[in-house]
Amino acid sequence: MAEALVSLRRGEWPQRARLAAVALGVDGVSTALAGDTSPRKTPGSREAAEVLWCSGPLSRAFEDLQYTVGEGPAADAVRTGHAVLAPDLRRVRADRWPALLPEAERLPVRAVFCFPIALGAIRIGVLTAVRATAGALGTEQTGDALVLADALAARYLGDEGGAELPGTLYSAVVHQAAGMASVQLGLPLADALLRLRAHAFRSGRPIRVVAHDVVARRLRLDVNGDGTLPSTAADKD
Repeated sequence: MAEALVSLRRGEWPQRARLAAVALGVDGVSTALAGDTSPRKTPGSREAAEVLWCSGPLSRAFEDLQYTVGEGPAADAVRTGHAVLAPDLRRVRADRWPALLPEAERLPVRAVFCFPIALGAIRIGVLTAVRATAGALGTEQTGDALVLADALAARYLGDEGGAELPGTLYSAVVHQAAGMASVQLGLPLADALLRLRAHAFRSGRPIRVVAHDVVARRLRLDVNGDGTLPSTAADKD
């Protein structure tokens, strides 16, 4: 973990983020910027975090899922400001993340650990660690994760020499696709994004793949939200 923190300070992140995964004893790590955490936000509504980077395919697949369904341990960690530890996803109560858990069964992810990236009351994101096998983090590993989350907060807020966020946002293509769908459907951007997520969820494809199809004009969402033609009056009769 010391080597990982040095690489962060040197600007070698996220290319060497795998060091953190090894130190934490997990198979992947990722970070995401927080969505809307305002206390005035409508209860029960959730805004997906903007994924910044993933250390490998396992963490990428889980972030794809969280972004698609709009719920999960990362969103809870940002909302509450506390770590959310799920050492065995199969033992999590079904109604806690009703959309995420059934889909997570299809991924080789058994344990997830999310730590808010924050400075005081300012919550700017979340550090997520995933593992293919069930089991809790050790005390030292949990401490290392908290230290890393603090270091990321300092970097993202500019305390480490005015560092910038790493590259283009992971979900930029999703927002581009949502903008196109917004025009096509005549919907507000937020509603178009929900329609895009719904299509990805129903088709069982990662939302980024669906978004690429929309941007490349291989898929056009319509009022049905699934790429099919709208029903005619005769069809309804």
